Parts: sequence; structure tokens; C-alpha cells
Amino acid sequence: MGIEIERKYRVHTLKWIPLSHHHFTIRQGYLSTSAEQTIRVRCSDTQAWLTLKNKAHHGKRKEFEYPIPMEDALDMMDEWASNQLIHKTRYHVMHEKKLWEVDVFHGPNEGLVIAEIELSSTDEPFDLPTWVGEEVTEDHRFSNSNLSTNPFQNWR
Repeated sequence: MGIEIERKYRVHTLKWIPLSHHHFTIRQGYLSTSAEQTIRVRCSDTQAWLTLKNKAHHGKRKEFEYPIPMEDALDMMDEWASNQLIHKTRYHVMHEKKLWEVDVFHGPNEGLVIAEIELSSTDEPFDLPTWVGEEVTEDHRFSNSNLSTNPFQNWR
């Protein structure tokens, strides 16, 4: 069983861009979403995964992720994705020897930028970069599954 421990923050500045060292596109769809669990299919530039997650509590949740053939992932998204697909570009940014993933959303979620850090324990110390804003770890509105049903552009 996998455990994901993650903290999420809004990003309101472009100061992270020169620090980015790698990026790739992501397209993902949700086969099932509920308050307690999600089943997601994700495709990056060259790989695809099926991911099952339960509801996060204080940034910690169970996560099972399995590589699947790209053709299967595309078929699943076309046939079974229950809501709008999420399109984003993910950037890798190192800060104080920790990897931050910065997601720049596209389409109906255009304008939203979220930075995430994965931790090995809930009490692992880390320094916040100056380019992150308010924490949104516990705010379900910023979950990708919610953004597939209630896009960011509808919030305004």
C-alpha cells in the first residue's frame, strides 16, 4: 500500500519559472469521484497510470498507482471519464534540496497555479519558497477531482 503525504499551495507569482529544470504535460480524467475516494487515469508525454486515492486527512492519504498502456489510458478517458479532463503542465522546481511540483492549469482551469511538495512524514520539516502563497491542502476546491467538475474559471 502506498501512502501519499502532500502539502499544496497557491502560486501568485512567476518567480519560480527561472528555477524550473524540467516540465511535461499531463492530461487526466476521473473514472470515479466521491467524497471518500477517486479513480483517475493520467497520461503524461510518454506514460500513463491508473491511480486510486482515498480522502486526504491533513495532507495524508492512501494512494495506489499502476502504470498502464497509453492506448488503454486514452480509451478509458474517452469512454469512462465522468467529467471534464484536466489539462496542465507540471514543472519541477528544487528548493532547499526538496522537489516542488508546480502545476499550471489550462483550459477551464486557466489561471490556476498550484505548487505541491511530497513528504516522507507529516512532521517532516521543509522551508516554504517565497513564491508560494496560501496553503490549500485541506481546501477540497483545489483538488483535481473537484476541478474536473467545478473548473476554476467558474469560481469568478
